[in-house]
Amino acid sequence: MFSKQIKKGIIKEHKVKEKLREGKVRGVNGNMVAVEFNEKVMQNEVAYVVVGEEKLKAEVIRVKGKRADLQVFEDTTGIEVGHDVEFTDELLSVKLGPGLLGQIFDGLQNPLPQLAEQHGFFLKRGAYLQPLDMTKEWDFTPTVNEGDKLRAGDPIGTVPENMFEHKIMIPFDSQGELEVTKIVKAGKYNIEQSLATVKDSLGKSIDVKMVQTWPVKIAIKAYVEKLKPTEPLVTKIRLIDTVCPVAIGGTFCTPGPFGAGKTVLQHLLSRHAEVDVVIVAACGERAGEVVEILEEFPELIDPKTNRSLMERTIIICNTSSMPVAARESSVYTAVTLAEYYRQMGLNVLLLADSTSRWAQAMREMSGRLEEIPGEEAFPAYLESRISSFYERAGLVRLRDGKIGSVTIGGAVSPAGGNFEEPVTQATLKVVGGFLGLSAARANARKYPSIDPLESWSKYTSFIDADKIKNAVATLRKSNGVGQMMKVVGEEGTSTDEFITFLKGEFFDAVYLQQNAFDKTDESTPAQRQRHVFGLIDEILRQDFSFESKDAARRFFQELRQSFITWNSLAFDSEDFKKREDELRAKISSVCSA
Repeated sequence: MFSKQIKKGIIKEHKVKEKLREGKVRGVNGNMVAVEFNEKVMQNEVAYVVVGEEKLKAEVIRVKGKRADLQVFEDTTGIEVGHDVEFTDELLSVKLGPGLLGQIFDGLQNPLPQLAEQHGFFLKRGAYLQPLDMTKEWDFTPTVNEGDKLRAGDPIGTVPENMFEHKIMIPFDSQGELEVTKIVKAGKYNIEQSLATVKDSLGKSIDVKMVQTWPVKIAIKAYVEKLKPTEPLVTKIRLIDTVCPVAIGGTFCTPGPFGAGKTVLQHLLSRHAEVDVVIVAACGERAGEVVEILEEFPELIDPKTNRSLMERTIIICNTSSMPVAARESSVYTAVTLAEYYRQMGLNVLLLADSTSRWAQAMREMSGRLEEIPGEEAFPAYLESRISSFYERAGLVRLRDGKIGSVTIGGAVSPAGGNFEEPVTQATLKVVGGFLGLSAARANARKYPSIDPLESWSKYTSFIDADKIKNAVATLRKSNGVGQMMKVVGEEGTSTDEFITFLKGEFFDAVYLQQNAFDKTDESTPAQRQRHVFGLIDEILRQDFSFESKDAARRFFQELRQSFITWNSLAFDSEDFKKREDELRAKISSVCSA
């Protein structure tokens, strides 16, 4: 259905028409409104429920004969049987163009700061603003000439947006080869002015502007081919990069109970992951957590530029107190914006927090539609919806040969930290990495609180696989000895078993944990990780000789403290090299002959 609408070219900006197709409200059930209509209505079409002077935005989610069910993105208080409904003949869409970076939107792409300025901190129902500044002029530099042959997604020029050259592209729904018949000179233009005119094979002329509109539930596919993600994404968080790596253009999820450190992990990933653009979708999170994101992100300094991280970040906000239907729109809005910047050859990281809230919203709407429920009353199509979202991640080759990517990381909030519940299980079937957060590790003040023995990844790390395998095996043996010691005590283990236990504890403390408050230790570049892990591997493979268990414990405690101090020293500095020599000398003093 969607692809047919694109080919027909009927997806366009919402404009007031001389004659709107109308319907009448015939029932209200929470955020779902039943409407009766006489003319044809399209699935996923946007409609407006008229309540006095207010027009409340909604989306058609089911059509049965002459009746349609709408999910309303606003509070439905005051909607009564007989109220008018206006259908727009348009799909739920967003505007794409320069000026998106640094913005804070709601799920419908309303700029929240501007809404607050106009209507106060309690957002007015039915108030919709333009997401982009229509009057601001941008410095446009053309990159094509009259007569050039282009296709959908090809750039016609660039404008500067913060640290990037924002590409102005041929509309993504254009068909076939297009010829440039007109291109403006370099200069200042606003986003609504025509910059170029192109002609298709049928002789139809199309104006190209800085801004274009795209339906959020349709993936942008203006690229040559989709590639398999293979190159590791350097997050600079050692546990992730080593034990459960993420690939550029890959997918991962971070399930965990409340208080396990998802928000801190998001902040560190946003700052230090080697990507160009970061998009955070707070879909249904508690207001306190969303406020924390809004307050802290503008204050975070981007280590790449030493300027505000917001200059390459977009935040989509939808708190749990907002209407549940808006959670779905926030997820799709975020991934569409991510695909847009991917089309410029940029690497984009999308962090969705939390997809469990989105799934709960689907469960609520499914119940109101009286659909047959699946496990735990979630809809039977839960898996397909989650899958279709993560499938929009990927690595693509564009027509100019450049590579762009969207990496998606979804936070999951299973009740009680139960990873067997439907949302977590549905997510695990489609993602390439599982970064399971542990309440026990969080309570033990271990950061990140990702459980290295429960977590896994289908992607490869930039560290030697054999070394990682040995380290994880040692950690697993250490955990087994630790569990046994809780039953039989330290006396019930041999010296060799106790040394294995100490090795695993040492590896966990000095490598898998990081100090998020230390400027050096909070992020570890790939080169440093390789170097440090090389020494870790030597220690784990080494045969040590100790007189007693107390001597072994004392040695590893001292080694651990020296290693933690080493982690805080600048890489390749004189102090770093000196400390490394001291560590090696200490290790050699207790090695078996």
